[in-house]
Amino acid sequence: MLTRRSLAKWGAAAAGTLAMPAIAQTPAKVTLGVPNAATDVGYFVAHARGYFKEEGLDVEILPFPSAARMIAPMASGELHTAAGGPSAGLYNAITRGIEIRMVADKSKNTVGRSSIKIVVRKALVESGRVKTIADLKGLKYANGAPGSSATSGFHLLFKKAGIRPDEVTEISMSFPQQVQALETGAIDFAMPPDPAGTLAIKRGTVVKLMDGWELIPSHQVAVTLYEGRFAAQRVEHGRRFMRAFLRGVRDHNDALDDQGNFAGAKGDAIIDILVKYGSFKDPAIYKAFTLAYCDPDGTLDMKSLQDDIDIFQELKMLERPVDLKKVVDLSFRDWALQQLGPYKKS
Repeated sequence: MLTRRSLAKWGAAAAGTLAMPAIAQTPAKVTLGVPNAATDVGYFVAHARGYFKEEGLDVEILPFPSAARMIAPMASGELHTAAGGPSAGLYNAITRGIEIRMVADKSKNTVGRSSIKIVVRKALVESGRVKTIADLKGLKYANGAPGSSATSGFHLLFKKAGIRPDEVTEISMSFPQQVQALETGAIDFAMPPDPAGTLAIKRGTVVKLMDGWELIPSHQVAVTLYEGRFAAQRVEHGRRFMRAFLRGVRDHNDALDDQGNFAGAKGDAIIDILVKYGSFKDPAIYKAFTLAYCDPDGTLDMKSLQDDIDIFQELKMLERPVDLKKVVDLSFRDWALQQLGPYKKS
């Protein structure tokens, strides 16, 4: 079982876990690693509204500073499920023999629905140092980890700007740290996902240069992962977890207007859950940006995943060739859809 001591061992930044109330019958324990992003909303809603509990699951939500920190506890079997980006590190772990499977969507950036922005320090704009993305040359930027899902965005940004990789300096740090580093001047630009990016803009410390979807119109930025033994030996639990998760994602989609913004009483109720479970405690921040698209049917964008693999290959970040057919397992998602039917907004 993951304990606070083992969390520290794997480098988790947040203390404590989000536990469920005790129930009469002992449910099956499932550990879930999350980066505590707003797009973890489907897991949070399923937990808060008792959907996991209804499936006979005791889901323990464990916050991590990045998806990269989740790979080791997944490899050991301590972490059963996780929300992670399809990173070069993840693919390398899988091709080295670590059994991890992508089983469903967590979030995508789509046109008009991107919670990732390229932001730059306001002082650099006000001084005239940065006027366009070409002016990012010679500056420092932060990535969650080398080869993370944001790597594709940075790669395409630099190509668009005509900047060689050796003409900028990359620093790895968590998303909350990125906002602090932008404020102190330790870095010059970044792509912190919302609400972190919007919060930095509202504080007046950074300026948005462009939205993430302008670089990649459809980008599978995060996925739901199952540890191999959990997927192979606890199939029923995996199915039930998926059904509860998709119910949570659908509740979230029901709470959005046509532009993807929280609206009405349903929206307020989802924001209350995000405030309770997430890192940002001001309800107003969740109405200040449009959340990335969380697919209510759990559909993965396979083309986007392959495009990322091709970029990682071009950047020589992959140790071995990656066969997506051996990485993706849609059987749990397909089972849940058979039970729930296709999503219809209510």
